[in-house]
Amino acid sequence: MRLTRELWASLSLAGFLAAFAVVIDRPLPLAGTVLIGAWILASQYSFLAALDRARRRLSVTRSLPSATVRADESTPVTMDARLADPALLSLNVDAGLPTAATTPDRDATGVALEPNATATTETVAVTWPVVGRHRFDAARVTATDGRFVETFATAEQPTVSVESRGPQQIHVGEGGDRLTSLYGAHTLRRSGRGIEPAEIREHVPGDAAKRIDWKATARLATPHVREYETETTRRTLLVVDHRRSLSTGPPAETKLDYLREVVLSTAESARELDDPLGLVGVDDRGVTTRIDPTATAETYATVRRELLDIEPTPSEPTARSAAEPAARTPSQATDGGHTERGRPTRTTAGPDPSIHDRPTRATARRSVRDLEADGDSFAETLRPFYADSQRYYRRVRERPLFDAVETALTSNASSTWAVIFTDDAEPSELRETVSMARANNAAVTVFLAPTVLYEPSGIDDVERAYDRYLEFEALRRDIGRLDRVRAFEVGPGDRLAAVLAAGREWGERR
Repeated sequence: MRLTRELWASLSLAGFLAAFAVVIDRPLPLAGTVLIGAWILASQYSFLAALDRARRRLSVTRSLPSATVRADESTPVTMDARLADPALLSLNVDAGLPTAATTPDRDATGVALEPNATATTETVAVTWPVVGRHRFDAARVTATDGRFVETFATAEQPTVSVESRGPQQIHVGEGGDRLTSLYGAHTLRRSGRGIEPAEIREHVPGDAAKRIDWKATARLATPHVREYETETTRRTLLVVDHRRSLSTGPPAETKLDYLREVVLSTAESARELDDPLGLVGVDDRGVTTRIDPTATAETYATVRRELLDIEPTPSEPTARSAAEPAARTPSQATDGGHTERGRPTRTTAGPDPSIHDRPTRATARRSVRDLEADGDSFAETLRPFYADSQRYYRRVRERPLFDAVETALTSNASSTWAVIFTDDAEPSELRETVSMARANNAAVTVFLAPTVLYEPSGIDDVERAYDRYLEFEALRRDIGRLDRVRAFEVGPGDRLAAVLAAGREWGERR
C-alpha cells in the first residue's frame, strides 16, 4: 500500500504540530497531531475494507474475435470491467498485453472505473508481429481513494496463437472433395523379375518355362511360378507456373502461395521415395529454372530452395518464339559447371542447348521446311506425316507453359511423371499442354488454382461465384478425363466451402 501526496501532506502537518508543541512547550499542538493520526488510521481502515470488497466483486475480461490471429494482423482487444455494486474507490485496470503485442499507445491500453460506477468497456487495436503462442499478463488493477493506493492482479490470463502469414486451410481435391492420399505417393515395389521372393502362383499360358519353380511344382503336383519383388522409381518433373496471373490473391495468400505448399509436399514425397526429381519454372517470358530429374540429396535441396524463392512475374510479358532462348541475368551466369551461388549448372532460360543434337518433332518440322525451301520433292512425301502436327503446334506457339513442358519432356528419353502447377487463366493452352505431355508418354497430374477463390471480391456475389466455380470444375473434369491424367483443385478451404454452400442453398431455392 502506498500513500498519496495528500496523505503525505497530512503526515507532514502532524509532524510539524508535534515539533511546534515541543518548541513552545505547550500540549495544545499535540492535540492536532493526535487528531490527524486518528483520521489517517480511520481512512486506512476504510480504504482496506473498500479494497477488499472491490477485489472480491470486480470482474475483468479481455476478449479477442478469435484465439488465433495472423502475424502482423491488427485485431481488436476488448476489455470489460464490472463491479457487482458501486465502490467508493477509483479503479484503473491495465490491459496486460503480452510483450510481443504492439499498439499505437501502449500506455493507453486500459479501462477506468470511477467511484460509484459499476461497468466500463474499452476496445484497442493490437498488432501481433511475432509468431507463436502468447499469454496475456494478469490484468493489474490500481485502486485509490485519493489518500492510499494499492495494486492487485486478477487471475484471468487468456492466450492467443499467432500464425505466420501464408496459406491456411489448404484444400486439395476434386469437385469439393478433399484428396486424402499424399501427393506423389505410389507403390515402391511391383511383381516381376528381381531378387526378393514375393509369392508362388499357378503357371498360366504365356509364362516362360524358366520362371517355373520346380520345387513348388513337385510339392504341389502342378506347375507353379515364383514371383519376385522388384523396386521401381518414378521420374518426377515439377512444372511450376509463376506467371503474373498466379499473383492473384491477398498478400501471402496468392495462387502461387497455395500451389507452393502443394509442390513442396510433392517434392518431399519424391525425396522420401528416392524418386528422381526435377523442376521447371515458367514465367511470362519463358523458362526461368531448369533442373533435370535426378535422385541426389543436392538435387532435392536445390529444388526446395528454388521453390521457396520463386515469385510471380512482376513485369509485362514479352513475346518470344519457342526456339529463341532468353538472355541470362548476371546472377544466372555459370562458371566451370557451377552458378555464382555454387549450385550445379542448370538451364535458367530457354531450352537446353544440348537437346538440339537430338531428333525431336520440332527439329523434324524445321528439316522438312528446309527441304521445301530447296524445292526437294521428298518434302511432298513427308507432308501428310507432319501437316496436322504443324497446325497443332502453330496454335500454341509462343505459349510459355507449353514450350517449357515440351522442351523438358522431349529432352528426357525415360518416361516421366509430369506434375503441373498452374491456374485456370489459360484453359486452351493448358489443354494443349496436357495433350502434348501425354503424347510424349508422360503421366500427368495437374494442380489448378481456381481464380474465383482468390480474387478479393470473388465471392461477394455468391451466385455468380458458384457459376464461375462450375465453369472451372468443367475445365478440371475435362482434363481429368484424359487417359493417364489427373486434375485437382487447390485453394482456400473456407472460401470453397462458402461457395459450395451458397450453391447448394441457391439450388434449393430454384
